[in-house]
Amino acid sequence: MSLSNTDRNVTAVVYRDSLNIAIIKNVITVVLCISINYVNGVLVHTFRKHQVFNMNPRYILYIHLVINDIILLTLFTLIQVLCYIVFTLNVSFCIFLLMISIPATLNNPVTLAVMAVECYIAICFPLRHTQICTVKKAYVVIGLTWVIGTMSILTDLFFTLATESLEFLHSRVFCLPRNVFRHPSLAEKNNISNIVLMVIVWIILFYTYFRILFAAKAAAADAKKARNTVLLHGFQLILCMLTFIHDLMTEGLTYLFPRGILDIRFTVSVLIHVLPRLISPVIYGLRDKTFRKYLQRYRHMLVDREYHISN
Repeated sequence: MSLSNTDRNVTAVVYRDSLNIAIIKNVITVVLCISINYVNGVLVHTFRKHQVFNMNPRYILYIHLVINDIILLTLFTLIQVLCYIVFTLNVSFCIFLLMISIPATLNNPVTLAVMAVECYIAICFPLRHTQICTVKKAYVVIGLTWVIGTMSILTDLFFTLATESLEFLHSRVFCLPRNVFRHPSLAEKNNISNIVLMVIVWIILFYTYFRILFAAKAAAADAKKARNTVLLHGFQLILCMLTFIHDLMTEGLTYLFPRGILDIRFTVSVLIHVLPRLISPVIYGLRDKTFRKYLQRYRHMLVDREYHISN
């Protein structure tokens, strides 16, 4: 534990792990990051190599979700390792990282909603599915999700540039959005926009789920699979929502267990920012027959290659 002075002349308590504990925590995070990103990377590689995925808007939306997870996990691990090494980052560099991570964070719930709508159209309007859900429209939707997320962070950036001093932009902070975009109105704006976004996404998920639930019995098998997929999207959305209550959860647990503040921060961060990145591979990598078939081919190819190398 050490003391530091903020730019507002308020003495703040800074908690630091010992060197051994810091190394252990970073090794855990980096190993998890490499392992999960390897699995997700295999999925992206499989998608790129086979036209059956490239021409299907469902898989295009899914792989966008996977790429989002890779971006978020890589940035989270990078920021954590840097913060353990140097503790604070240059504000301008931190803004650059947030310009990528915040839109990617907002992309996930929007993409989940779009994927739920695609399942709904496939079950309830099968004859029009190929006309409504096209490859071109899938890429347009992906572009729009990035535009929406980028507009959100740009408003914060422009407001900060207009209200903060040049010295602040060259100072160093612990890289969190609330430490960079410090004006109270920005926090209020982001809270309101996040709530509105989540309400809209939940309405879409509930609507599509119950419409699929009452779909024609003639498509019972497909409807059941689609319902389960939408339920998994709901579970993913719950995990996405945890990101927005990270600070609240950390503060609540710290209040109950004040001596474990460092372990609480690390555990909550891993549970919210790292482990949920495993959900996307499970939904399609293991459940989807087509993806599973090509993944098994990839695994057999690697085994054969190792066999030939060893001989």
